[in-house]
Amino acid sequence: MKKNRWFWIVALVGFVLDQLTKYWVLQTFPNIGDTIPLWLGVFHFTYVINTGAAFSFFEGGAKWLRWLSLGVSLGLMALAWWGEKMKVTEQLGYGFVLAGALGNGLDRFLFGYVVDFLDFRLINFPVFNLADVFINIGIIFLLIASFASQPSKR
Repeated sequence: MKKNRWFWIVALVGFVLDQLTKYWVLQTFPNIGDTIPLWLGVFHFTYVINTGAAFSFFEGGAKWLRWLSLGVSLGLMALAWWGEKMKVTEQLGYGFVLAGALGNGLDRFLFGYVVDFLDFRLINFPVFNLADVFINIGIIFLLIASFASQPSKR
């Protein structure tokens, strides 16, 4: 774990934050669809469930998505454990992706759906959760890492 320390730290902290926020939602909102406006018409906490993937693609696909999440999670952990030492941007990228895959994967295994609650109404964006945010942050870090390692052509 010493080799890719930032990977493990980001993955663990992100996973815990994701699960804590989802637990808060389940304890705070008695019914699906309940909402708390933080900025009326712009941003709300709204309890919804998603049996599919991002943007509700593959609706009802939680059965196979749980196995995909598990496979991605195990693959990333194997990469960090047995692979070479990664650059910090790669560690952060893969760590964030692992946090998101574990967070949503655990939901799919436990409940058969993912708990979503971040609701940007101003732009009519689908409701999402911290795991989704972490996956996107991870992709950004991986893009940065891939562009940073490209040799310049003169």
